[in-house]
Amino acid sequence: MIYKTLPAILFLLFSFSTSKPNISELSIVKPVIYAKVVNTSIDAKIEMVYNSLHSSEFSLPKLESFTEALKGFYLLKEKGLVQKNILTLVDFSLSSSTKRLWVIDLTTNTILYNSLVAHGRNTGDDFASSFSNAAESYKSSLGFYATGEIYNGKHGMSLKLDGLEKGINSNARNRGVVMHAAEYVSNSFVQSNHRLGRSQGCPAIPVELSKDIINAIKNKSCFFIYHPSRSFKLDSELVS
Repeated sequence: MIYKTLPAILFLLFSFSTSKPNISELSIVKPVIYAKVVNTSIDAKIEMVYNSLHSSEFSLPKLESFTEALKGFYLLKEKGLVQKNILTLVDFSLSSSTKRLWVIDLTTNTILYNSLVAHGRNTGDDFASSFSNAAESYKSSLGFYATGEIYNGKHGMSLKLDGLEKGINSNARNRGVVMHAAEYVSNSFVQSNHRLGRSQGCPAIPVELSKDIINAIKNKSCFFIYHPSRSFKLDSELVS
């Protein structure tokens, strides 16, 4: 009897041993697949938000600048560096004569404001091209900011900005880079000069919109100044 059952037992043992999955192969493949899925899901989420923006009154920002802005917003929100679901995007790849500032409510995916905005006098003429974090440079600084508190200065109601990126905009508060109203930020100035007026490095906005915009974005919302010369690499450069 034992001679009849022994071959069957050996066959079963051999079958189980040969069908066992290769653990080392699975451990190599899994991280690659997972990373690809995560990246795809983030990109898909951003595109979904972009396509659902309520913009009947205003033009949309470019997808490239919006993608960079939203990636940074998600990271800063996760780290607690911004608190509101309000995103302000300034696209300095565009002419100063165009409305290149957007204030977006990410709770409702609604564009609240689309406005003219100035760059620094040494940053460029009509187009912004040169940026600095240095005091007295009269240049704009790129990157991500957290909006601060309101104060009354020489331009009236103004909003302090805290730069969140080392070496890029971290000197913003010490430089006095703030959002404020300016008469030179207007369609009439553009018509007379073929470009917008320029600031000392501040993102200056039209007088008639300044109070509404400042009140909407004050106190720890995300403020981002985009230019294609600098791609998204925020996490390694955050101010601690």
